[in-house]
Amino acid sequence: MPATPDPDHTGSTVGNDADAAADTTPSADATTSGKAVHPVDQLRPIRNLIPFAIQHVLVMVATPISSVFLIATALGLGAQTTSAVLSAVFVFSGLGSILQSVGVRKIGVRLPFVMLPGGAATILFITIAQGTDVETAVGAVLLTGVFYILAVTLFVKVLKFFPPLVIGIMVIVIGINLVQVTGKLMVGEPDSPEFGDPQNLLLGLITILITIVCFRFFRGMLGKLSVAVGLVGGTIVGAFMGATDFSGQTDGPLFAVPTLFPFGSPKFDLIAAIPMLLWALASMAEATGQTIINGEIVGRKVEPHRAVPRLIRSDGIITILGGLFGTPAMVTSGENVGIVRASGVRSRYVTAIAGILLILIGLSPVARILNGVPSAVVGGTAVVVFAIIAVLGIQMLAKIDFNQTGNLITATVGLAAGLMPVLLPGMYSKLPQTASSLLGSGVAMAAFVSVLLNLLFHHTGKRNRHPKARTPIADPSKLDQRPADYRI
Repeated sequence: MPATPDPDHTGSTVGNDADAAADTTPSADATTSGKAVHPVDQLRPIRNLIPFAIQHVLVMVATPISSVFLIATALGLGAQTTSAVLSAVFVFSGLGSILQSVGVRKIGVRLPFVMLPGGAATILFITIAQGTDVETAVGAVLLTGVFYILAVTLFVKVLKFFPPLVIGIMVIVIGINLVQVTGKLMVGEPDSPEFGDPQNLLLGLITILITIVCFRFFRGMLGKLSVAVGLVGGTIVGAFMGATDFSGQTDGPLFAVPTLFPFGSPKFDLIAAIPMLLWALASMAEATGQTIINGEIVGRKVEPHRAVPRLIRSDGIITILGGLFGTPAMVTSGENVGIVRASGVRSRYVTAIAGILLILIGLSPVARILNGVPSAVVGGTAVVVFAIIAVLGIQMLAKIDFNQTGNLITATVGLAAGLMPVLLPGMYSKLPQTASSLLGSGVAMAAFVSVLLNLLFHHTGKRNRHPKARTPIADPSKLDQRPADYRI
């Protein structure tokens, strides 16, 4: 159930279930300082945080592995280069997760986030490499990292045009897009022979069922780890069904380390990098929605004009560092936001420890071993987690007054523009590559169209165009119906 603000206005929230209440119990930090510590800042004993950190890792581990193997297959990389890039992706995912969770001065948002190679960024990396060469793709990644850092100052100035109405639309599209992408792990690609394979469908549904049963009947620590238990349970069932395959997963070096410039010295071609730079703008908009929804989940008041630049600067720094070692552009991911909501554990130190685990995975053969987990199991787990994100977006829109025509049309057309590329992939494929990349991003389209319509209805000409008969529902003289905590 939604959390309610505490009467002392400390910024914490009081949940309506036992798990949420347990998470607000003061930590040792609170007792020593004599001041209540917000749950997101509580550093509990490491032994208590590690299981939840492992849960975050298990849910997101498929993304870096699939990104690297997709790049390796598309570009025909050798085993040694692939191993080095896989190591780099995990190491810098871990460093980025630590930076976002802990924060250093004005770098890092200090919320429970993890960092991953961007899905669209991986495709753009491959596209640029195939159109030019891999050195130019690496140069585009480095230019994107610099662009993040330089453009964030200007981007902050337009954040006032991202009210909860726009953010809610974006979060819904983010959630549905993630469900669509990860659902393919369970059902296969539409044009593949494995599409709709009954065994994969059954295994994915069994994983979802185990997760639901855990949420319903488990309490305490096991209840908070329901997602991880569902994934492990699905893997065990998959082993009995003959769906697991760990043979050959341990081939390769015992210890892997990132290699500086594994593809050679980067080449800088601004024209070739344009698609990735345009994607970076959409990524900034997506980061805005993720930051606000994460703040709402953990019960912390988020000031977007301060929090979003900290998040984007971290993305830029890790993208530059990762690019030097051959990774695609790195982004702070919304993949773990559903985990935070599902488990009720809000401490940012959980994702910081997850970052440490990611680094250890990157330096060991564990990543290759985890690749043996059935894709249907990972897909079933991810579908549950990412659907939570879409529901949270719906929860945000529930606070909007849709009796106002402007709000109704903005949400209607914004959702349509964002969902069409998700539900009809390739609809813009016959357009020029740059236009296709930008228009094909559901989140980018949802943000772009929603912001324009919000400007049209609420920042130009006559406003509050809702029927007079409905005015008793909301005072028409109040143009801004947003909760104070979300005003930009």
